[in-house]
Amino acid sequence: MKHLIDILDLSPQEIMELVNKACDIIEHPAAYAHKCDGKILATLFFEPSTRTRLSFESAMLSLGGQVLGFSSANSSSAAKGESVADTIRTVSCYSDIIAMRHPKEGAPLVASMHSLVPVINAGDGGHNHPTQTLTDLLTIHKEKGRFDHLTVGFCGDLKFGRTVHSLVGAMSRYEGIKFVLVSPEELKLPRYVKEESIKKRGIPYEQSVSLEAVMPELDILYMTRVQRERFFNEEDYLRLKDSYILTPDKLQNAKEDLRILHPLPRVNEISVTVDNDPRACYFKQVQYGKYIRMALILKLLGMD
Repeated sequence: MKHLIDILDLSPQEIMELVNKACDIIEHPAAYAHKCDGKILATLFFEPSTRTRLSFESAMLSLGGQVLGFSSANSSSAAKGESVADTIRTVSCYSDIIAMRHPKEGAPLVASMHSLVPVINAGDGGHNHPTQTLTDLLTIHKEKGRFDHLTVGFCGDLKFGRTVHSLVGAMSRYEGIKFVLVSPEELKLPRYVKEESIKKRGIPYEQSVSLEAVMPELDILYMTRVQRERFFNEEDYLRLKDSYILTPDKLQNAKEDLRILHPLPRVNEISVTVDNDPRACYFKQVQYGKYIRMALILKLLGMD
């Protein structure tokens, strides 16, 4: 039995296998419609979610399986004080695989130590979000045809952005990668991410407070929202929330084959006027998320 807690749990070869499987599912959905007949996915979301939870559920249903779970901690025994370990041990008696989101970093890892079935980390605080990273990688592969020799820009909340931390870690394993980190001083990429995923691997990077200044060199622009739920101080959030808003004007000097990604939800960091730009891929990402999660479920259940 294998879990997915961190994107680095998967080798580049395993990631490529999942991407290829997802592409095959896209091309031949009917061939996978009954692969998980009789299997049950439990979605345990102690924190709000739309895309991640529903894409997991849609993925399992599209494979012929069934779904149970909860969408908030208040609707589970966690509200009574039950531990993560006890919740997981209980739910794993009722299911074949578990997708779990939790506001505390490391909670899915604890869950994996007590589960009787595979556990998928669907986001733990500001730490990690490996299935969003798989979604991002599938999007990049479909749009650019490769993972190597790309200049990848991350813009917005790089401090608390678990999707950023996961994607930096994943992309750092490919040749010819350069990172461009755009954020206000208060929301810079954490030192531990920079040390482990960038400096240790000798990857070139630059930091900037200006998105327009670095736009012409980017192959991928990964926008993020400033996350209100990660702030302890409302004044700090209000001061920083509109630091970067992507508009058509800011794309004037961008490459024609730039691809714009965003893990969503969007607040106002990308103007709706950008949505019809052919370089905008964030709603394609949503669709790709279902297919890569189908591939992952099959892999962890040993049915691929």
